[in-house]
Amino acid sequence: MENKERMYANESQAESTTSTRFHNSVTHNTLALILAGGRGSRLHQLTDWRAKPAVPFGGKFRIIDFPLSNCVNSGVRRIGVVTQYKSQSLIRHIQHGWSFLDGRFKEFVELLPAQQRTTETWYQGTADAVFQNLDILLRHDPKYVLILGGDHIYKMDYSKLLAEHLEKGADMTVACLEIPLHEASAFGVMGVNDAWQVTSFAEKPETPAPIPGQPQKALASMGIYVFNAAFLYEQLIRDSKINESSHDFGKDLIPYMVPRYRVFAHRFLNSCVNMASGIPYWRDVGTVDAYWEANFDLTTVTPELNLYDEDWPIWTHQEQLPPAKFVFDDEDRRGQALDSSVSGGCIISGATVRRSLLFSNVKVRSYSTVEDSVILPNVEIGRYARLRRVVVEKQCIIPEGLVAGYDTEEDRKRFYVTEKGITLITPEMLGQNVHHVR
Repeated sequence: MENKERMYANESQAESTTSTRFHNSVTHNTLALILAGGRGSRLHQLTDWRAKPAVPFGGKFRIIDFPLSNCVNSGVRRIGVVTQYKSQSLIRHIQHGWSFLDGRFKEFVELLPAQQRTTETWYQGTADAVFQNLDILLRHDPKYVLILGGDHIYKMDYSKLLAEHLEKGADMTVACLEIPLHEASAFGVMGVNDAWQVTSFAEKPETPAPIPGQPQKALASMGIYVFNAAFLYEQLIRDSKINESSHDFGKDLIPYMVPRYRVFAHRFLNSCVNMASGIPYWRDVGTVDAYWEANFDLTTVTPELNLYDEDWPIWTHQEQLPPAKFVFDDEDRRGQALDSSVSGGCIISGATVRRSLLFSNVKVRSYSTVEDSVILPNVEIGRYARLRRVVVEKQCIIPEGLVAGYDTEEDRKRFYVTEKGITLITPEMLGQNVHHVR
């Protein structure tokens, strides 16, 4: 009996070693491209001076930290970041926070700004953004190319996606999120057979195709793709010659490839990390409402997004700041934060913060209240201010006694107010031109 147990243990160990070697080989031969050039116009003034992937999130991160961290944690350590729209904030963040990868071991985060490398135009679509960097891809010579968006919040093990791609002998694999059928018209929807091979693709269809055996659900593309490198190059070159093409993966390349090649869907459920109650976490924070909601959720007792997992950390540029400080303990002047998340460098001076998320270096002066709000870095809130259900942009100086979030109609005269009543405040709205020379 002992001999059998020992034999099984040895077999298990051998299988584990083989699996690890396979994992390392595949991820080492994969190059990830993060498409981070979009503005994200639905975030309104939050992207006036930065690309959407550079928008702060979660108290200390940027949105792009999530796909970057997913890459590093998955073992994919050759990464290109494709930039275009107002990329300086994004570039600076990556230079400061993501320079720890060692090029001597062929690990890197490489910035790929729009340079008109192949034509006299800027990036025309997602596929064109990759095509214009084809010479760089060829120089790195990967076997597999992982295409990612830089503007979503999620935790995903890309090595499981890559493994499934190889197991099925796919030319391309699309990561998909299972969503209610009635919500699918807002997404690119994949139709699949029982083997999860993609049989159809429709961009924002009126009548979405259901999942086999799940008539109330549809498969929405997450904009995450795995390609065999040689196959990707072939398709990009073919598409580049078609004048009528918009040179977009979702609009042009995928519809062309589905009936002709082996395209498979991957269930995000199988590779999501830290699922709460078995539900995969993925958020498009592309509107001010969605952005506020996703940040606000982090102040709850048990957030749906787990940022406390030591096995799958979210990496970022960490400023050297003092701890958050709460001062004054008088009956009418008490510095306190309740059901809130408060970052380093913050000072809550005789003020009350409830159900709010404060980024670094926020100063809240005496007799002020902040409720149900998201306050970005380097904000000063003056005395007697009252803020509720607001998003305050970086570097705002909130004047003494300002009230926002209590009267929607009054707020609309000065600020941007969303459909759900979230008030966005920026320095420019307050007459503080922090970005302009004159």
